[in-house]
Amino acid sequence: MSDVHQKLVDQYTEIAKLAGGLAHEIKNPLSTIRLNMDLLAEDFSADPDNPVFRRALAKVRRVQGECERLQALLDDFLNFAKVRRFNFQPSSLNQQVKEVLDFFRPKAQESRIEIIEFLAADLPTVLLDREAFRGALLNLVLNAQQAMPDGGQLVVRTSATFDGVVLDLIDTGCGMDGPTLAKIFDAFFSTKKSGSGLGLPTTRKIIEGHGGQISVQSEPGKGTQFTIKLPAPARLAADPARTLLTGPAERSRGEAAAS
Repeated sequence: MSDVHQKLVDQYTEIAKLAGGLAHEIKNPLSTIRLNMDLLAEDFSADPDNPVFRRALAKVRRVQGECERLQALLDDFLNFAKVRRFNFQPSSLNQQVKEVLDFFRPKAQESRIEIIEFLAADLPTVLLDREAFRGALLNLVLNAQQAMPDGGQLVVRTSATFDGVVLDLIDTGCGMDGPTLAKIFDAFFSTKKSGSGLGLPTTRKIIEGHGGQISVQSEPGKGTQFTIKLPAPARLAADPARTLLTGPAERSRGEAAAS
């Protein structure tokens, strides 16, 4: 790592710590406000026939709703801003995909979403922080669900490349126009009324932390495709049985046998 790169990492780490500390300082008084709002709601609920109490309770409920929204925003921000220490382990991409889809399946059935799987056999092993990766993948799946309020199809496809693996998530939802598409990975940008705008930026940070890339294609009325590319470890990427490429070692053995 170069000195410039290390300096940037150190600066980001310091900013992340400051931001995290500020968020925690906000959470403390917020918890006090929420507790007192709960107590007030309990008091005003004691006499539902009193019109003054009913009006007061309605105002308390609004404050409670805003407190919950702020709490969710702070949680998302802390998740986005924190400096991650990934615990990489050799993993099967297909297995991680199946676990997320199994978790999501009841919600998919409730939302009238058909899950279609095309998971390629014999994918190379990849290095994953399984918990972080499943969280990123689940966020994409939930985004697809929200894009299909009237139901639809979610196609999940994996495939191998010469140096890694690819995961495609394709939904038949509402899609996105060009200006929206250009901003979806920007922090705090959201098209949802109650969205924090940090889900996709966090997902991208996790994928890039794995040495991978995430891209998106979309068109209004025709759905959206997210594509994740992950590298295989160098030893596996050079395996001629998986990549259909002949490496230097294999060429040397072939030349020795021919001589």
